Formats: sequence, C-alpha cells, structure tokens
Amino acid sequence: MKNIGFLSFGHWTPSPSSATQSASDALLQSIDLAVAAEELGADGAYFRVHHFARQLASPFPLLAAIGARTERIEIGTGVIDMRYENPLYMAEDAGAADLISGGRLQLGISRGSPEQVIDGFRYFGYQPADDDHAAMAREHTAVFLDVVEGRAFAQPNPRPMFPNPPGLLRLEPHAPGLRERIWWGAGTRATAEWTAQQGMNLMSSTLLTEDTGVPFHQLQAEQIQLFRDAWAAAGHERTPRVSVSRSIFPIVSDADRAYFGHESRSQDQVGQIDGGIARFGKSYAGEPEALVKQLVEDEAVAAADTLLLTVPNQLGVEYNAHVIESVLQHVAPELGWR
Repeated sequence: MKNIGFLSFGHWTPSPSSATQSASDALLQSIDLAVAAEELGADGAYFRVHHFARQLASPFPLLAAIGARTERIEIGTGVIDMRYENPLYMAEDAGAADLISGGRLQLGISRGSPEQVIDGFRYFGYQPADDDHAAMAREHTAVFLDVVEGRAFAQPNPRPMFPNPPGLLRLEPHAPGLRERIWWGAGTRATAEWTAQQGMNLMSSTLLTEDTGVPFHQLQAEQIQLFRDAWAAAGHERTPRVSVSRSIFPIVSDADRAYFGHESRSQDQVGQIDGGIARFGKSYAGEPEALVKQLVEDEAVAAADTLLLTVPNQLGVEYNAHVIESVLQHVAPELGWR
C-alpha cells in the first residue's frame, strides 16, 4: 500500500485557454479538487507556495477551508519557503488549520526555490545575516519546530485581560502531534541527512540540485536511503515518512492523448538552478500497461511511502479529477499500491 495524493501549483492566468483565470478560481478550484480527490479514494491534497506569482501563496486559509470541507484526506504543502515566514505567527496559523481538519495537516517546509523576484523575503521584512538566506530559513525553522511542540516560553502579564494558567505561556491554538507531521523539502543528499537529524519527514520532488550522472530515480533513491540511515543513527523513536512527486498521465481517452501524448518520450534533464547543476526527473505518460512497466523500475517511487501526483490545475477540476482517478484505477492496483 502507498499513500497517493496530488500536488498542485495553483497556477492561474487570464488567458482564454485556461480554466483557472483568476486567484479566486485557483483557490476555489483547489478546494473542489481536494473534495473530489477524497471522494475518489485519494489520500492527500498538497499545494505549492510561491510568492509574487500567479500561483497559490498563503496556504493556511486554503488548508483550513479544505479541512472544513473534507473528512479523511491529508492536507498539506509542498513546500512553504521558510525565508518568508514569521515562525510564531506561522505556528498559530498551522495549529488552527490542523485543529479545523482534525489533525490531518502534513506541512512541507523548506529553504525554498528560485522565486519571481530578487530576494523577495526582504520585502517581507527579513534580512539574513551575512546574506546567508539558507541559514535564515533554517533559523526560522528551528524556532517554528520549537514552538509548534507546545513549549511554554512567554512571561505572563501580572495583570492580564483574562485569567492565565500558571507558569509560562505557550502559543495558542496548540495542535497536539503536529510536530511529527512536519516535512522538509530536501534537494540534496546532504540536506536529506540534515532533515533526519532534525526529526522531520522527507519530501523530495522531481528536482535535485545535484547530479552524479546516474538516472534521477536512482539518485533520489540514494537520497532516501541516506535519510533513513541518518534517522536511525539519530535514534528517533517513530518511523519517518518519505514522499516523492511525479507527473503521471495514463492515456485512457482522446483528451489524454491530445494533452500528454507527446510526453511519452520524456527523459531526465540536467540544467542550472541558482548557479549550480541540477537533475530533473521525467514525466510518465502512456497507456496504463506501459506506465506500469516504467514505474515498477522507478527505485525512488518504490522506496517512498507517499506519492504526490503533480496535476495540471489550469485544465480544470473535472479533468484533474480524471487524471487522479485514472492513476488510482488503472495504475496503482497493478503496482500493488492499492
């Protein structure tokens, strides 16, 4: 068995060819797709977070709304850029969204990816020491992880507006267990090991910011194994979770063939990200039987307990629900995922 969810970037554009023409469309359709995915038997609804872009940006109102409309499906992010975040305010928002959903929040966070503007986090009021924005992201994360556990740290006012419990005060609302449902989006093998040391779950996408010449799925599988080895060495008591994301399009209709038939020849790509080499994973598109043969050889998908299907959200809720259903019905059972 494997947890199977979707990952949406929440793109929107006023183009007549897009089914998602406004920010309102992107938000409301995200809720509708999560509801549809739950009805289809999927396990998760995850959303990317990008600032200064025509994409989803502020995740917690969206996640809370989905939590109120659904009953079972996990809701999460992949990922929140911690360079932009006030960790205490974020802990309050995350706690509220988790409580509304009944403890279903799976929160993916990270240093972030290249953004639409130069050093966008500076507009949010954050100035990294020595221009080390990656270190700033980890500092914000350390504070967030500390307070989200429910540690009391604030000195109470001796003459408060409302009565306080005894001792120091913690942030409210507190969501029990949320600390164990925090994931780090790791782009390298070294970062995966750091993630394990911090006691966070591992979220790995179709992009790694390093390349050793081996196929993407093998490099990612190595990353996953290093994460699990480091987790064991750290002595954590619980079993961690690992997710990977893939673009998978079973071709079972003429519309599928028109949209994604050309992707059947997709291959790994090597390029440049932030001045360094990076390896991108391929898309999977084809007849279900062909997809099963290809996916059974994907070592990283086999190693992960959670698979996130990246969806083309601008094609609309109905079509994206169809893509999810096609994977669940025509691919997952043949691979033992269902």
